[in-house]
Amino acid sequence: MAVERKFIRDRMIKLKVKEWLKEEVKNAGFGGVDVVRTPLGTQISLFVERPGLVIGRGGRRIKILQEKLKEFGLDNPQLSVDEVKKPEFNAQLMATLLARALERGWYFRRAGYRFLYRIMEAGAKGCQIEISGKLVSERARTEKFTAGTIVHTGDPAYELVDKGFDIAVKKLGVYGVSVKIIPPDVELPDEFKVKEVSKEELEEIKKRVMEEAEGGVAQ
Repeated sequence: MAVERKFIRDRMIKLKVKEWLKEEVKNAGFGGVDVVRTPLGTQISLFVERPGLVIGRGGRRIKILQEKLKEFGLDNPQLSVDEVKKPEFNAQLMATLLARALERGWYFRRAGYRFLYRIMEAGAKGCQIEISGKLVSERARTEKFTAGTIVHTGDPAYELVDKGFDIAVKKLGVYGVSVKIIPPDVELPDEFKVKEVSKEELEEIKKRVMEEAEGGVAQ
């Protein structure tokens, strides 16, 4: 098999695994999945809000999931479940929870602002929530809820912004829910810090600058 075809096939398998697990563990709060090939097989790390619902009593449910993963053509799949320590900074989990809230009948503006405030109050540097669909009429539209700083272009938009997406199935159609979050520990390219110095350090710096200036004049 050509390298290009193998690459595309592997990406398709990962996407199918993600979509399947997302549906299987939606009651546990899906927060993302990582699929990594290792010499011993395929390591699948599943991130959820409530790991106990995925593991099951005596680990029975996780064993069933692990067996079903073999049907996707994965080589010796090993499934591990990790708890999302800070749900407010996991964009995929927030998108999933927001979509479930919309399905339960929450008004989209109330839900959007509620989740926006929750994320920002947790300490995020920035957040943007987009809800798309037939929100108020037969014509589809997109409503955005933004707070703080959000990067849209360049490498920082890919490397520093956590993104998540889910859908909410309503009677009148489907809502698309997109969430972007910049966690508090991220250092943006345009950020800078002012270093505080003591009076003695300031005098030493001034003295060194004067000596360098006098040395330049002498030359």
